[in-house]
Amino acid sequence: MDNKDNVVIKELNSFLEGNYMAVHGYERYIQHVKDQNVKKELQRIQQEHKQNSALIAERIQNLGGVPVDGPGFMGSMAETMNKLKGTSDDTAFILKDAAESENKGIKMGEEVVRGDLDTESRKIVEKVLDVNRQHVSQLNNLLQ
Repeated sequence: MDNKDNVVIKELNSFLEGNYMAVHGYERYIQHVKDQNVKKELQRIQQEHKQNSALIAERIQNLGGVPVDGPGFMGSMAETMNKLKGTSDDTAFILKDAAESENKGIKMGEEVVRGDLDTESRKIVEKVLDVNRQHVSQLNNLLQ
């Protein structure tokens, strides 16, 4: 493993932490939402985040690295802050908050793509970002 691989692994691990934050965030939304159709959609989106996390972790391993297994320190702090502010049982609030969180994750992910990724890693990250953009659209559709 050369220095470039180390940089790519670090970038991918940072992106992976963001995916774990999303998985945990959706857990909180799922616990609070009352509408069963919305709950199923949130569960489906959470599953896609889990699948994408597995793809990223596998790529890190293939590069010779060790994938992180959680949201990291900053992610844990963000989760603690979210718990302190609480989550409403209001479906519209949950959907708006989820869409906002997805957009923040997309912006952070786009920063990773601008970094020093190899071609295969870039393709994986871009694929994940495309799925996340679909999530925003799906969440916004549920709001209407």
